[in-house]
Amino acid sequence: MVEKISTLQQAIDVVEALEPEEQAMLLDIISKLLSQQRRDELIIDVVQARDDYQKCNTKRGSVTDLMTELDE
Repeated sequence: MVEKISTLQQAIDVVEALEPEEQAMLLDIISKLLSQQRRDELIIDVVQARDDYQKCNTKRGSVTDLMTELDE
């Protein structure tokens, strides 16, 4: 954990040394990277859900059925 904090602090120090325009560009790049990561995770989830559906590993029911199952 200490190593991660040190690495994070190093990154913060580097960012603080950048010009404001460069900081804004970096923020935009990081935002786009995070969005792409979330899209990639969503694609994996969708592929898994489709696979589960095709293999009949899913259940059908109402919200009430789901709530009852969760309470069990």
